[in-house]
Amino acid sequence: MTLKAYKPVTPSLRELKTVTEPLLWKGKPIKGLTKGIHKSGGRNNLGRITSFHRGGGHKRKYRFIDFQRNSFTEGKVVRLEYDPNRTGFIALVQSENDQLSYILAPNGVQLGQNLVSGQSVDIQIGNTLPLKNIPVGTTIHNIELSPGRGGQLCRAAGAQAQLIKKNEDGYGMVRLVSGELRLISLDCKATIGSVSNFDHKNINLGKAGRSRWLGRRPVVRGVAMNPVDHPHGGGQGKTSGGRPSVTPWGWSTKGMKTRHNLATDKYIVKRRVK
Repeated sequence: MTLKAYKPVTPSLRELKTVTEPLLWKGKPIKGLTKGIHKSGGRNNLGRITSFHRGGGHKRKYRFIDFQRNSFTEGKVVRLEYDPNRTGFIALVQSENDQLSYILAPNGVQLGQNLVSGQSVDIQIGNTLPLKNIPVGTTIHNIELSPGRGGQLCRAAGAQAQLIKKNEDGYGMVRLVSGELRLISLDCKATIGSVSNFDHKNINLGKAGRSRWLGRRPVVRGVAMNPVDHPHGGGQGKTSGGRPSVTPWGWSTKGMKTRHNLATDKYIVKRRVK
């Protein structure tokens, strides 16, 4: 895959950069592995906006992804596809009994390549096995947090982690891209390698309209609002806010911790690097 820059024949193409992958399937996805998506527009069950700056966007179909990697023991990669619901590519795998399923496409996976999922398999890109059977120092992705629950960590484009230690108490230490060190049960499964489309971080949308296609609505600066709408609002002429940066509800946005998940904090050995 490569980055494609466009000749600026129009203003919107001047800074546009996209990822090109000639091996991507250009047809429609498997109908039995998709469903329609009801867009919430960032609203909860009471109709109140809880996730701001969301709405609109192109119509999508959700692809059912096998994060548990239990739909096949050994399968062959039939094709690579674009998934509008995630940044990485997905791969269509055909099992030994001709069952089709979608998985996260590992970086470097080839069409026709055989992928294996089990307790003790070869250490090669795309294979899935428990952490207890993965050598220390291996790059992994799609990592489970609880055995059998399915991959929850390192699922975005280019994401990867590294298994750096195995303890005798049944837990392994994994270093995430953020620098966080986390203890994970050695019975949890992970996939060898990193997620595909690692150049996603280098793309440039080129114009505001492409953000709207993705369902992202405009973000208005607090200093451009009235005092009734934001703590930074009001003043004569242009002002810098007059106070440290805060959210519309007065919460600090400069390094204040907002994470409250004490149940899993005990598994974090080292916090992420700021």
